[in-house]
Amino acid sequence: MNNPALRTGLVVIAAAIAVGLYASVFTVGQMQQALVLQLGRVRDVLNPVGQNKPGLYFKVPFADSIVLFDKRVLDLDLPVQTLLTADRQNLEVDAFARYRIIDPLKFYQSVGTIALANQRLASFTNSSLRNVLARSSRDAIVRTDRANLMNAIQEDVNKQAKALGIEIVDLRMTRVDLPAKNSQAVYDRMTSERKKEATDIRANGEQAATLIRAKADRDVTVILAEATQKADELRGQGEADRNRILAEAFGADAGFFSFYRSLQAYEHALKGQDTRLVVSPNSDFFRYFGDPQGRSPNTRSGAEPTAGGAATTGAVR
Repeated sequence: MNNPALRTGLVVIAAAIAVGLYASVFTVGQMQQALVLQLGRVRDVLNPVGQNKPGLYFKVPFADSIVLFDKRVLDLDLPVQTLLTADRQNLEVDAFARYRIIDPLKFYQSVGTIALANQRLASFTNSSLRNVLARSSRDAIVRTDRANLMNAIQEDVNKQAKALGIEIVDLRMTRVDLPAKNSQAVYDRMTSERKKEATDIRANGEQAATLIRAKADRDVTVILAEATQKADELRGQGEADRNRILAEAFGADAGFFSFYRSLQAYEHALKGQDTRLVVSPNSDFFRYFGDPQGRSPNTRSGAEPTAGGAATTGAVR
């Protein structure tokens, strides 16, 4: 071992062995799948989707090369594009896709890289969006049939993506809207339609209010007329009953009736503290003051009235 040349040779040999060992091993991660290429020809596929065999693997140094692919779900965000619907409406559609590599060999042979795969998938998706949405109306895309349309687009893209060794996990439209100038036109049209609808509603309301007021006025007139007629009838009936009762009372006892009516006249005529009457003492108005029978003073005394039929006047307080 004291020979320097021997020591140098051993070091070189050890270094060569270390380099050879390092070049002959490689690892495949939990979220990776690998292709082993031997002089450009695919020799093996390691840890593909559906298998779980990550770990340390060996290869032929300097002859085999390893190509790693992701097993996880990958994202594809599509740019906003303008599409024409079946009812001739332009829509701005923003969509995304989620996919994974299920056949690394086919993926490597068809596209080779994620960047190129994204380009191909974007082309497939845009083409499918245009074909499917062109057969649907705007309302179906926006509201009524959106889920079914998305499923149809995903199935169509999946058929094309299988040739690339790719499976589409999910595909969705994140935003569907009218172009800015169309949106303003639609907004203006909706505004005018709502104003027209509001005007029609107000006009119908005014018409209904006029009919209700006219009916109410007519009902008021009819009710007042009927009430007035009824009141007149009741008043007439009351007057008739009053006159009948008074006539019956007068016929039953004319003297008492005359006396009672005179007392009522005295009550109404002699109200208050300063009532003054300028009337003849011999007037019939005071006949019950001098005689309980109500006989006239001239009848009681037999005296003749003064000339001209005027009697002596007096004042009563």
